[in-house]
Amino acid sequence: MTAGDHSAWSWLLVALLLAWPAHNLVLAAFGFRVPRPRRPPSRRPLHFWIIVPALNEELVVGNTVRAALALDAPYTPVRVLVVDDGSDDRTPEVLAAIDDPRLTVLRRDLPDARQGKGVALNVAYRRIREIAKRERTTDRTVLGVIDGDGRGSPNLLREVSAFFADQAVGAVQCRVRIHNRRPVLGLLQDIELACVADATQSLRDLVGTVSLGGNGQFTRLRELIRFGDNPWSECLVEDLELGLRLHLAGARIRYCRTGWVTQQAVVDSRRLLRQRTRWAQGNLQCLGYVPRLAHSPAVGSVALLDFLHCLLTPWATIPLSALVAVVLGLTCSGLVFPTPGSPLAAAGSEVWAAGGAILAAAVGPGLLWAVVHRGRLRDARWGRCLLAGLCYPAFLLLGVAATWRALVRHLLRRQAWVKTERLVETAEPVAPPPAGVVFTPARPGMRLLRLRGRAERSGAAADERRPGRKRRRPEA
Repeated sequence: MTAGDHSAWSWLLVALLLAWPAHNLVLAAFGFRVPRPRRPPSRRPLHFWIIVPALNEELVVGNTVRAALALDAPYTPVRVLVVDDGSDDRTPEVLAAIDDPRLTVLRRDLPDARQGKGVALNVAYRRIREIAKRERTTDRTVLGVIDGDGRGSPNLLREVSAFFADQAVGAVQCRVRIHNRRPVLGLLQDIELACVADATQSLRDLVGTVSLGGNGQFTRLRELIRFGDNPWSECLVEDLELGLRLHLAGARIRYCRTGWVTQQAVVDSRRLLRQRTRWAQGNLQCLGYVPRLAHSPAVGSVALLDFLHCLLTPWATIPLSALVAVVLGLTCSGLVFPTPGSPLAAAGSEVWAAGGAILAAAVGPGLLWAVVHRGRLRDARWGRCLLAGLCYPAFLLLGVAATWRALVRHLLRRQAWVKTERLVETAEPVAPPPAGVVFTPARPGMRLLRLRGRAERSGAAADERRPGRKRRRPEA
């Protein structure tokens, strides 16, 4: 390789390396966009059902169900349906101890049970469909999904109702946060969900490609009826696939940032790898939707590009990660980027450019999202945020390892659902209410609750206002 050829390849690789932090910088700008409803609030009552799929959730399901029953649904009380999918721990006893007529528990036993989350959701959907037909409320019924460790913000259903005032909206996905974010691994997952995924969904709300997640998804019953008895599939990411099917059917999905759901972080690296492997394998399974999206009249050109990016990225991760490994190996040997003292490093500019590009690509995005988290959410100290930002590259590498593992499982046709274990909760985590929000009664006789001032941090008691400091409205 001549010096000229070497220089051209070096500067090309520098540009490719800098594209990654530039992409994150542009994406972070969309974190300032707050999606708003496009129609005035409707007084047409919606009937909310919260589905809680439960498999061995004795550690968390009691708090989850009580929090769901306490959600402030406008005009009509919220109802909760728990699918006990063959639990062999104390989950049935915990549920039996909750005395509320709005709670319905469906018990499934083997061999019908434990066939995946999608199957459990379909069982709940069919029961709700029967009730809605009997009550003649099919067009006004909305199904929400909150996992066994999920907690909705007090204003969740009111914010969702505002988006459903537009009859073209078939589903709403809410923001997701982590409530046990004290460990660095938990804070990294909160950065991923509350910052990176939040900015991504805000961008997708603009172009009409919002995806559904496992926690905090709300869908009209009439949209689910389009897909027969089983709107959710056996795909490992049944939520993502349902969102794709809704987009193909022409339904609009909106993103709600002002109402949110919190969930537990996985703070063990081995369990986190197993969880991300399931997610990555499910994304690989959805590749078959690319031709249908490309030929669908309901999907525009810009939306198609975003869908292709979402569905092809897991497959592109495999060769790209291999390429990066090769480049790093050649860099260490001085064959691509010249090392100081080598014959090809006479000019020296390539050495500095290469070193800066590698440093920016490695630590730039993590530090960027750490600053975004601290600046916009303000519920973690600067030191912890910066530490999490420095650990962000290792967090991404774990995702790459999960993708490789998912590819192996996909090729070997291993499709078994692996449940994420829960952690013991020493106290009931409560989602912090937004500052200045007024909650009106959901039904006659209910007390009017007004919340003003600063939102509670980390689900604990509200911080006292420090003298001399200007009051700032935090975000979820």
